[in-house]
Amino acid sequence: MKIAVVGTGYVGLVTGTCLAETGNQVTCVDINEKKVEMMKNGKVPIYEPGLELLFNRNISQDRLHFTTNLEKAIADAKIIFLALPTPPDGDGAADLSYVLGAAKDIAELIKEYKVIVTKSTVPVGTADKVTAIMKQHTDIDFAVVSNPEFLREGVAVDDFMKPDRVVIGTMDERARKLMGELYGPYVRQGNPIVYMDERSSELTKYAANSFLATKISFMNEIANLCERVGADVDMVRRGIGADERIGKRFLFSGIGYGGSCFPKDVQALAKSAQENKYDFKILNSVMHVNEIQKKLLVEKVKKYFKGDIKGKKFALWGLAFKPETDDIREAPSLYVIDELLKEGAIVSAFDPEAINNVKALLGDQISYAENQYEALKDADALLIVTEWSVFRTPDFDLLENLLKNKVIFDGRNLYDLQKMIDCGFYYNSIGRKVIE
Repeated sequence: MKIAVVGTGYVGLVTGTCLAETGNQVTCVDINEKKVEMMKNGKVPIYEPGLELLFNRNISQDRLHFTTNLEKAIADAKIIFLALPTPPDGDGAADLSYVLGAAKDIAELIKEYKVIVTKSTVPVGTADKVTAIMKQHTDIDFAVVSNPEFLREGVAVDDFMKPDRVVIGTMDERARKLMGELYGPYVRQGNPIVYMDERSSELTKYAANSFLATKISFMNEIANLCERVGADVDMVRRGIGADERIGKRFLFSGIGYGGSCFPKDVQALAKSAQENKYDFKILNSVMHVNEIQKKLLVEKVKKYFKGDIKGKKFALWGLAFKPETDDIREAPSLYVIDELLKEGAIVSAFDPEAINNVKALLGDQISYAENQYEALKDADALLIVTEWSVFRTPDFDLLENLLKNKVIFDGRNLYDLQKMIDCGFYYNSIGRKVIE
């Protein structure tokens, strides 16, 4: 099948590449000429494990193409995916200008029936808005389908190739058949394609991400209570995670969620509820807890150093919002760095993939290490912000030699408490006993 993907951000590039991998002819279109040329030359503009292999294979086998020409990209495509940004505007609502602008442009170009798929995360009613704006600019028959993505950064390729479920929102039988044909190869093991109306599909994505964000904030609240009552949040997590009604995932406490999805989607759903005169109290609390949690590690640092960290140097391990990505959007690290700098501290940071993105944002406000141990030299303490695997089993003897003080603040609970006792470190984590 011939497919067009409008937008080559994280979702668009993964979608286009994975659709090409099952034999489809895919053309990805973007207005950024430099980025398009880079992709034509086989360079992947984002870091995502497993993507580069599929990307280059499908380019070499002439199934994956890139262009800045929208008309060329959609000319022969049966299905056109809109994978465009929907950033929050000033009041938290999703900005649909990119999506609606593309819909208008597509409407003016189509000459035969097309299926227009909103792959971007969009508020309830967006399919109706896309339909309305296209009808203003074309008399050609078309269908608008909601097909939300459920890709986790770091495992997005696996998520697309072997999805838990595929959600398709359409009341158009012709579109339903085409979408079912397109996704058939990805659900051969029996995972469902869930068909529904467009509005239910749009809300499904927001509901999924908001529920997961709620689990995270709930466990962070439990962790904070654990510290006050002398309980261990890891033991609590295991105890409740064994209940199949709750499940084991998204129960790890830490210093808050970040990334391109959870903060934006929770905020947008709360705003949508407000616009419909409904006070979504839980989501407002989830956002409030998360904002506080992102700064928790610095509060622990300030307490240890008796409120004065001016001129002190801190090693920071982890900049990406989660491991296996270079994405720093709403990353807790940025909040930690900002708070440290406000207090006059010095920061030396290391991350396996995200350093260049932070450099572009912060410049020389902090220093950047070539490896995790370089960041430690003469630091007053180590702060662990992202749970990269490379940080899980460090050389603690080397840590002792490089740090001024044997002090670790762990925002991701990477280390066993008994190990920290044996090594003689001051170790302050989240929702667990402080080792002194």
